[in-house]
Amino acid sequence: MSNPKILVFAGSARSGSFNKKLAIATAALAEKTAAKVTFADLADYPAPVYNSDDETANGLPQTMRDFKTLMQQHDGFIVVSPEYNGHVPPLLVNTFGWISRTEGDEKGMVAFNDKKAAIMAASPGIRGGIRVIPRLRDTLAELGVVVVPGFITLPSADSAFDKNGNLTDEPLTNRIKKHVEKLNAACR
Repeated sequence: MSNPKILVFAGSARSGSFNKKLAIATAALAEKTAAKVTFADLADYPAPVYNSDDETANGLPQTMRDFKTLMQQHDGFIVVSPEYNGHVPPLLVNTFGWISRTEGDEKGMVAFNDKKAAIMAASPGIRGGIRVIPRLRDTLAELGVVVVPGFITLPSADSAFDKNGNLTDEPLTNRIKKHVEKLNAACR
């Protein structure tokens, strides 16, 4: 089988987000594996809060159609999520809500069917976003995505990157590479 196509994105649109930094660093590491990698910034895909009245009146926002298409073009995802009071952030919930909607003759949740994912979290705190991991895993599983075993958390994220956005902890970098390889294998 050809090299898997992996889409990497963070559950934060904030420009200084540690999770976005981890997603970008992970995408760079994943490019060194046998994967074809795309990084997507959800700041480039804004959408109103999901409301079925809006959907009935206007259909899916074009940004959500574009991101849905992007998801469909990939075999797997690396989702890097902040935790908001221990929960999946509203940005991811809203994005997944819009993308789960069917249009035309689509069957099921076409952007999620037969997809694999690896999950990660970052936080400036000592827990590294660990509380979001089981909730993110459950969210993706409910959408039909198979999440590979394990996860990556990054505590003290405010001091984890050099001035160029590279991770400074080599053991962590090696763990990320192994986690990406696990995703690559699952996508094959």
